[in-house]
Amino acid sequence: IHYQLPVASAQVKSALIFAALQADGESVIIEKEKTRNHTEDMIQQFGGQLQVDGKEIRISGGQSFTAQEVVVPGDISSAAFWLVAGLVVPNSKIVLENVGINETRTGIIDVIKDMGGKITLSDIDQIAKSATITVETSELKGTEIGGDIIPRLIDELPIITLLATQAQGKTVIRDAEELKVKETDRIQVVADAMNAMGADIVPTEDGMIISGKTALHGAEINTFGDHRIGMMTAIAALLVQDGEVDLQRAEAINTSYPSFFSDLEGLIHG
Repeated sequence: IHYQLPVASAQVKSALIFAALQADGESVIIEKEKTRNHTEDMIQQFGGQLQVDGKEIRISGGQSFTAQEVVVPGDISSAAFWLVAGLVVPNSKIVLENVGINETRTGIIDVIKDMGGKITLSDIDQIAKSATITVETSELKGTEIGGDIIPRLIDELPIITLLATQAQGKTVIRDAEELKVKETDRIQVVADAMNAMGADIVPTEDGMIISGKTALHGAEINTFGDHRIGMMTAIAALLVQDGEVDLQRAEAINTSYPSFFSDLEGLIHG
């Protein structure tokens, strides 16, 4: 097959790559934008061959693979909630070990640095593409997020929105139309949830405009079945000093992080 992806989707790309490995001849897959490349890395680690030239991927079918010992780093999308908690909750320092730092996934680290966050990487494993990440409470400033960085942090944008509410000045998120077709319309749902808690967010066609720094207060928030909305709200609740946060349909968090609340309790109470 010779196929051009109509959307920037690592999931669709990976499905096509696996199908191409079982096909006769060579397949060419062209991405709309470069997305996370875990599948390409894994295939090569197992002895497979593919050629990547910019947004074009070429794969031949009928390849053989050799068993490997695989070290799986922690998911940076899940780590993102603790990164933000460590940056915005007063008197915090959080150390996260074995976090994946594949270059196609580290947009949130770049944004944190742009906003003036205190973040350091150590114990970097070049083969596993992992590191220990340390964050501390920081004075943050607004920034602009758009263009090529969006595929590298699309799943982290809800929690980055919370981060932006605690930064001085304006943060603009653009080129993120894909947020509308996630588990929910994350542009509208994130804006509604944060605004209900006292934030100042204006949703746009392709992102949000967030004005900070704003104090947050208690509210009733519904995840609408979206795990990332639930975890974002739980981290936001750590900043609430007026009222309580009533999180409806919190079970959605189990989709990606079943131990989230026990881990949160462990951080709060040591």
